[in-house]
Amino acid sequence: MKDMEEGYITEDGRKIGGVVMEMKNITLRFGGVVAIKDISFDIREGEIRAIIGPNGAGKSSMLNVISGFYVPQEGEVWFRGEKRPPMKPFQVARQGIARTFQNIALFEGMTVLDNVMTGRLTHMTTGLFTQAIWKGRAEAEEVENREKAERIIDFLEIQSIRKTPVARLPYGLKKRVELARALVAEPKLLLLDEPMAGMNVEEKEDMSRFILDVNDEFGTTIALIEHDMGVVMDLSDRVVVMDYGKKIGDGTPDEVRSNQDVIDAYLGVSHD
Repeated sequence: MKDMEEGYITEDGRKIGGVVMEMKNITLRFGGVVAIKDISFDIREGEIRAIIGPNGAGKSSMLNVISGFYVPQEGEVWFRGEKRPPMKPFQVARQGIARTFQNIALFEGMTVLDNVMTGRLTHMTTGLFTQAIWKGRAEAEEVENREKAERIIDFLEIQSIRKTPVARLPYGLKKRVELARALVAEPKLLLLDEPMAGMNVEEKEDMSRFILDVNDEFGTTIALIEHDMGVVMDLSDRVVVMDYGKKIGDGTPDEVRSNQDVIDAYLGVSHD
């Protein structure tokens, strides 16, 4: 990796831009429990940034801070060069941050298409009355949103199940539908919380391919939590490592792989 003033060049020659998201000295407590302790790191435009660590390290809590579900007691969140005030998750979504969840959060009784269409809610500007009569601007908006949804459905190769209720789908396809719902929002930053969890080898290969394609074809900046270290090392440009709420490593996959603190954390070696 070659360092740049406003980004860096990856080993395969991809240019990564400037900082999109910066977490500055984030501390998050739940009563007397410190989930995150004074952690700082950044996410740069166009990169795939992994957040890893053993169970209980605070990874999901960090993702929830980024997406607005949690507000840290200390530290600052900066997005696209501006300090972000405390926000509700829907306000964060309107800024251009979309996410998937560790536990699938879809509307089981709705079709794949209808689930994907819900990802366009932040782009809807017409009021309830205008939508009810479905004329003029409301009709044009609906057509545009439908076209966006169909494009993502084609991109993720789920055309054949677009009219299928989500409840009938196997686990791996549900994960892909959830990714589609996040992508149709056209996020500037996509957060993926354990996108490979519970998948078999073939499903993991498919999801890995789609994540790389999203990053390559749409230029989407991605931050992901993942336990499969093979996936992390293959997909990620940079990796930040957490353990017991602290940051113990940050760098390229190769740098993190050879970091003794990271090795100790994953092998369960106690620290003096």
